[in-house]
Amino acid sequence: MITYLFTGLFVLLIGYFVYFNGVLSPEVINNPYNSRQDAFANRVVRGKLLASDGTVLAETVIDGDGTEVRSYPYGNAFAHVIGYSTRGRTGVESLANFHLLTSNAFFGERIAKEIREEKNIGDNVITTLEPRLQQAAYDALGSHRGAVVVLEAKTGKILTMVSKPDFDPNRVNEDWDALNEEDNSESALYNRALQGLYPPGSTFKIVTLLNYMRENPSYEDFHFNCRGSLTEGNYTISCYGKNVHGDEDLRKAFAKSCNTAFSSIGLSLEEGIFKSNCESLLFNAELPLELPYSKSAFTLKAGSTPAERMMTAIGQGETLTSPMHMAMIVSSIANEGILMEPYLLERVETYEGDVVKNYYPSVYGSLMSREEAEALTEYMKAVVTEGTGSKLGNLGFPVAGKTGTAEYSSNKDESHAWFVGFSDTGEDDIVVCVLVEKAGAGSEYAVPVARKMFEVWGDGNIRK
Repeated sequence: MITYLFTGLFVLLIGYFVYFNGVLSPEVINNPYNSRQDAFANRVVRGKLLASDGTVLAETVIDGDGTEVRSYPYGNAFAHVIGYSTRGRTGVESLANFHLLTSNAFFGERIAKEIREEKNIGDNVITTLEPRLQQAAYDALGSHRGAVVVLEAKTGKILTMVSKPDFDPNRVNEDWDALNEEDNSESALYNRALQGLYPPGSTFKIVTLLNYMRENPSYEDFHFNCRGSLTEGNYTISCYGKNVHGDEDLRKAFAKSCNTAFSSIGLSLEEGIFKSNCESLLFNAELPLELPYSKSAFTLKAGSTPAERMMTAIGQGETLTSPMHMAMIVSSIANEGILMEPYLLERVETYEGDVVKNYYPSVYGSLMSREEAEALTEYMKAVVTEGTGSKLGNLGFPVAGKTGTAEYSSNKDESHAWFVGFSDTGEDDIVVCVLVEKAGAGSEYAVPVARKMFEVWGDGNIRK
């Protein structure tokens, strides 16, 4: 009996060692606190990071004296998403660290180099990033602070992730003190696409609309007479620019982004159901992301004041979210209700091009029904054809979207500009989310950036 027991324990131990080496070891070794990574770097020249088309985004250059220098050919444009590998590791440099410091070159070559005490060449990691979209987003943001995220709806591939203010990853060592000064208002190391939390403004009306549809099966019968403002108790909500929209059905109220109509909707919603529906869309929840991010917040609860309910319905109040999270919600709409997990790594290859590992799309789950996604798509297309997103017309293909102008202080003239939407062609459609800090109206500042993304995608060279 004891013999069988020890034999069983031995088999389990061997099984665990195999599982650890095959499954767990990359994650354990890739932990930034694991000092074993330094030993890897002493034996392997860090591999390259490549864009989806093979463009080099990061590589190790060896000087004449043998000094290894990490080079980033695109400089600031990919700074936050690619990251850096000195002074710690961030971005894809951190995410793919294990692969970059592992060599799967021919076994004989590796043994020969180790005997000669030469470094082996690390594997290359091909990302999902698309250089032309990334550069276009970087240029379109110009001198503004903000972020741009572009996803492929059917797969979850992250095609673009831009954050500004930015930094030059080639100069992290030289600029480190300046980048980390306590009184540095730029926060250039901060990835606003993932870690920035902002009031979503009218882009949140997508969520409010979905909740209204769920609570009211006859939602298409909605009618409202907009007089430019709505007062409940001692609190008044006004439409942007004090516009008076007159008699509206739900389509027009959404397309024109009528604050008073959606404030009235907010007063009619059951707070508990609203909160539950928002949490099903991953507010107050973990996101399926591998890079550091900030969790979105939704605080409306039973007993909330009318003012809180009105503000929440139009994306103000205490609701906060990130550009990536809004892109994920809209990607589920573009993908018939199914959210695909966003991912950045496409495959790992040896330095000679032999495939070591492939990454594939992964389904997170259903955020809404197909019918709900189709209905939301039609409302979002109306924003472009007859509403606040009209600057996205004449692209040669349909676009669905929602603009947002989000107040962030007691000064109602100060606002962040938002746009989130997607191409609606049925062919590898992209989701675009734009956040421009402290700029003004979404239709004026965020939509032109989004249009540039759609133009570059639709020119035939990127779009499959």
